[in-house]
Amino acid sequence: MDHFYDGQIRRYVTQMVRLLSNFTYKDSQGNLKRVPVMYGDLTRQVANIIRDNSENKVPSAPRIALYISGLEQDRDRTSDPSFVSKLQIRERLYDEENQEYLNYQGRNYTVERLMPAPYTLKLTADIWSSNTDQKLQIVEQLLVLFRPSFEIQTTDNYIDWTSLSVVNLEGVTFSSRSIPVGVDSEIDVAQLQFSTPIYISPPAKVKRMGVIQNIITSIFDEATGNINLGLSGPDLLSWTDGTTELETVRSTVGSGRDRDGDGEGDDETVVDYGEFPSRGTGEMDIDVEFRTKPVAGNRLVSHTSHQNYGLYVLGGVAEIIDENRIGEVNWRELFNIYPGFYRPGQSKLYLRTPTSANFIVGTITLDDTDETKVNIEFDQDTLPDDTAIPGPARVENAWTSIDYIIDPLRFDPNQDKTSGVRLLLLSKIGDNDNDDGADGWKNSDGSDFVAGENDIVEWDGSRWHIVFDASEETTVKYISNLNTGYQYRWTGEFWVKSYEGEYSNGAWELDLNG
Repeated sequence: MDHFYDGQIRRYVTQMVRLLSNFTYKDSQGNLKRVPVMYGDLTRQVANIIRDNSENKVPSAPRIALYISGLEQDRDRTSDPSFVSKLQIRERLYDEENQEYLNYQGRNYTVERLMPAPYTLKLTADIWSSNTDQKLQIVEQLLVLFRPSFEIQTTDNYIDWTSLSVVNLEGVTFSSRSIPVGVDSEIDVAQLQFSTPIYISPPAKVKRMGVIQNIITSIFDEATGNINLGLSGPDLLSWTDGTTELETVRSTVGSGRDRDGDGEGDDETVVDYGEFPSRGTGEMDIDVEFRTKPVAGNRLVSHTSHQNYGLYVLGGVAEIIDENRIGEVNWRELFNIYPGFYRPGQSKLYLRTPTSANFIVGTITLDDTDETKVNIEFDQDTLPDDTAIPGPARVENAWTSIDYIIDPLRFDPNQDKTSGVRLLLLSKIGDNDNDDGADGWKNSDGSDFVAGENDIVEWDGSRWHIVFDASEETTVKYISNLNTGYQYRWTGEFWVKSYEGEYSNGAWELDLNG
């Protein structure tokens, strides 16, 4: 083992010096004086040096001198010397620019702690005093602390498993003088004997944990959910004296496997990887390796996480789906798994819609009151394109929007009958079995107008028209509400905001670095 020194015994002595420090006594004038503490025993030689080798000078008193009187191995506390304790440490990220710690994860470490050796450290405290009253004042303040022990802490290091110990008062010698007192002018010394169980630890092994920060290669086709063999191809490394003739390297995929989920085997597909020199005989003599294209960015797809979490988005709030349970997983658990560091308002969430290979992107902020939720601010430019729904009076470049979402039972259509106005209905209008419908929704010729829930209707200046019949439409459509700015998606059964709903594992991504 290489040389090492951590000052472990010295720290125990330092803690004992601090324990004995800052005690006071009251002099004859009633003034409080602090009793100094020093390390070292008061032998005759030391006392003679302190008084400058003079018999006419008396060492200053009162004072307390502390020194080590013994160190013994404690066999009763000996444990398995081969034991190794492993501890995972995660730091808070430190902002060097602003000189402050941030509320997300920094570097990660693994600390391997070896079993320490147990010892019993014995110390003696000499209390010098010039008279009995001084001695009694000092001793009384000290003795009340030990009943019979006093707990100490040598370090505030979180991973130091030996930092806590106790100091036991083993004995008291009230006076160093004998009876009768002779002619020696030696200062009277009271002694307190202490013992403390300590550990001497060998050096710990600290390992920095590696976390994937970037995906540099991928052969997963996110659009189809399968491995895309077209992303990989052979790269020519060397060949032996071939001619200039080129031969196409091909590979057959499919081979009867059901890749598209239609219940039938797929046809074989030949993929061309490129042309390489050959000998002209149709046999290639080349060494090749398959390399995958690097993927830009540092996002981690949800399906790469071992938890296999889904996502539920409603009203600009996202929650984790874990085994069909919503809102039981703390987002910080995912932040610790994914590469990068969570940054409020900068970290991004990517949502893949059912009808598009593109992502809806939004920045996220952890909810201050409930960390199972994140609030999302969506980038409107990443929303899917609206679907054009033709109408009789609305101009063509406005076919992708509506003016209002209304409840026809509470809305007066006469307040806005501009030609081309378009409304999305929350409930039905009229009834084919009713002879006389609502007067407010009659056409200009007095005829009744009937429409269903979730229909989109348009006024042409004299009549209402159904431009979107919810009972007939089953395909996904997108439409924007000009009144609120929200985009909505028709699911085949009802309208929802275009980004709302459940996202299965693999249909969403998280980029903490933004």
